[in-house]
Amino acid sequence: MTYFITQATPINDSVLRAIAHLPTKSLTVVVDPAFIARLNDEHIMRIAVLLAEKSYHEGGCPIGGVVRCNQTGHILGKGHNTLVQENHPYNHGETSAMRDAGRVDFLQTTMFTTLSPCDVCATLIYMRGFPRVVVGNVTSASGNEDMLRGKGITVDILEDPMGIEIYERYVREKPDQDLEDWKGLAAVRQT
Repeated sequence: MTYFITQATPINDSVLRAIAHLPTKSLTVVVDPAFIARLNDEHIMRIAVLLAEKSYHEGGCPIGGVVRCNQTGHILGKGHNTLVQENHPYNHGETSAMRDAGRVDFLQTTMFTTLSPCDVCATLIYMRGFPRVVVGNVTSASGNEDMLRGKGITVDILEDPMGIEIYERYVREKPDQDLEDWKGLAAVRQT
């Protein structure tokens, strides 16, 4: 099979952005598995950040997620927050990535998320059996890392400066939308 992204393709933001924007199901025919095997946690987090950037440019909340198989390294699911774009209150980066992955054994995967998971996402991560979560931003928001660790989940913090910058810019520009994403419209009305 001839791949568009080959084992020898350099790993850079342009290539990772292409991977972020391609449909997940297409990755196995476009990207050489040998290239995927070269990707480390920082690269996968950058893909999640590029998904968050995509959401930001669509007018939404800049939060991205990636589900990666622990054994093969394949990306099984990826997504971004679509509160605004789809009028969907709980399609966060993590839930979007899980939905994209579909019916897989999450016990064999790692969740990469660009922001500390909210209560709903943290509960779903626990309930679906993820053994590990990698969080890309606890500078801007944190809170459920200890709860996840208490449930036996390994939580690694791998902050990405680009992800932190995008999220902080978003919070300055759209504080009400950020509050709505975390706590719903009732919280916005109460402020």
